[in-house]
Amino acid sequence: MEMLGYFEIILAAACFFFLLYLGCDKELPWNWPLVGMLPSLLTVVNQVHERCTMVLGRTGGTFLLKGPSFTNMDMLLTVDPANVHYIMSSNFINFPKGPEFRKIFDVLGDGIFNSDSDSWRNQRKLARAMLSHHRFYKFLVKTSREKVEKGLIPVLEHVANQGLKVDMQDLFQRLTFDTTTMLVTGYDPRCLSIGLPDVPFSKAMDDAEEAVFMRHVLPPWFRKLQSALGIGKEKKLHKAWATLDHVIGNFISMKRNQLLKKKKSEVEEDEDEVDLLTSYINGEETMQYGLESNDKFLRDTILNLMVAGRDTTSSGLTWFLWLLLTHREVEAKIREELKASVPEEAAEKSRLFNVEELSKLVYLHAALCEALRLYPPVPFQHKAPVRRDILPSGHHVHPKMKILFSLYAMGRMESIWGKDCLEFRPERWITERGTVKHEPSYKFLAFNAGPRTCLGKEVAFTQMKAVAAAIIHNYDIQVVEGHPVVPNVSIILYMKYGLMVMINKRWP
Repeated sequence: MEMLGYFEIILAAACFFFLLYLGCDKELPWNWPLVGMLPSLLTVVNQVHERCTMVLGRTGGTFLLKGPSFTNMDMLLTVDPANVHYIMSSNFINFPKGPEFRKIFDVLGDGIFNSDSDSWRNQRKLARAMLSHHRFYKFLVKTSREKVEKGLIPVLEHVANQGLKVDMQDLFQRLTFDTTTMLVTGYDPRCLSIGLPDVPFSKAMDDAEEAVFMRHVLPPWFRKLQSALGIGKEKKLHKAWATLDHVIGNFISMKRNQLLKKKKSEVEEDEDEVDLLTSYINGEETMQYGLESNDKFLRDTILNLMVAGRDTTSSGLTWFLWLLLTHREVEAKIREELKASVPEEAAEKSRLFNVEELSKLVYLHAALCEALRLYPPVPFQHKAPVRRDILPSGHHVHPKMKILFSLYAMGRMESIWGKDCLEFRPERWITERGTVKHEPSYKFLAFNAGPRTCLGKEVAFTQMKAVAAAIIHNYDIQVVEGHPVVPNVSIILYMKYGLMVMINKRWP
């Protein structure tokens, strides 16, 4: 009976706070006694991106979100470019990922996303050496083209011939999962095929990412309780973690067995054996940077690379395609640019575009940048100061406070992008000379900024251009009437209900 009375009190208090919230100003979060702004945050968590945009727009680009007084959940939200530059570049050393970030993203292990200091620097140097190697670039170009030609195109042809509806977000996730797995491990899982087979690894990544996002808004004690009871998002994360470990463990085991059967000289001479896992296992650079290619290191590295390659590129492609389908004038301009890039006799035929042709397409590149501005694949960045500090905006920060950049809101700030900030306008990325305009990373944060700038930027653009050009030139696509398009709530910005479309071929 005493326990029942306790829960009744808690329920009554929750109802009281909720009813008060309904009657207060909903434009800005309400700071309640003891519980801070947590009730306000939880009531709008499903619209978190738009709410952040509204709040930051009304408060000059920086807002302190107060957590419960008995927790360390204060979060400073900011999109102020001066703050971003200060944190990501000029005073980078005081703003590592930090121990709290590591706890939230523990599924990523000791990989490059979670690491700081020497561990991060060594992993970054090694990754840069691997990604910039000419053999890897050759493998990237070959893999991207083959997966479009032998994976994506057959599925699109089948869908068009049968008059079917298809979720393009799902196809893009399958495409980037296959290509990333091939580039990272050397194996093709063939998830992008007409049968659209189940992909347990991909589903596990989605579940893990949703759970990680909720850890940002729930008190640590609550997620620990979920984990102990085996319920909620923490239960999903536990299952997802096991799946990720199992699949990656198989990749590592297969690769080690494969390499044992080959002499080292054979591997070095084989231009096709340039996947990253092979390089990490055999490369002398691994030891040079004080890293040991044991199974734990390889597991964490593979998972970090898989998240970076599969999720960000597929998210970017999904939102880019939707923007084209709702801005047909942009699609028409890209088609004209594609047509002008090839000989006249080839312009009115079904075809794919090679990397040299794609590298000259200024308007396509600009349209992709514009899509990434409005719909950044990673909508939030998370930092924590080592020591007390004062940001350029005048806000004080301390080690027990999280600092969050809302990249989604940043792309929608009139103070940063002008009065047309909500418009999809690729022209903003093109100079008067007709070249791609450079925007500073502290303003356009889609590929991170400062010392942690994304090493895979060129890899992402290479893949996105190949896929986008193939679709735009060869197919007419329509969004299924009435299909809802809204962002999900996760650390990767996907569409909550996918992108259902109908497809028609442009050429016989």
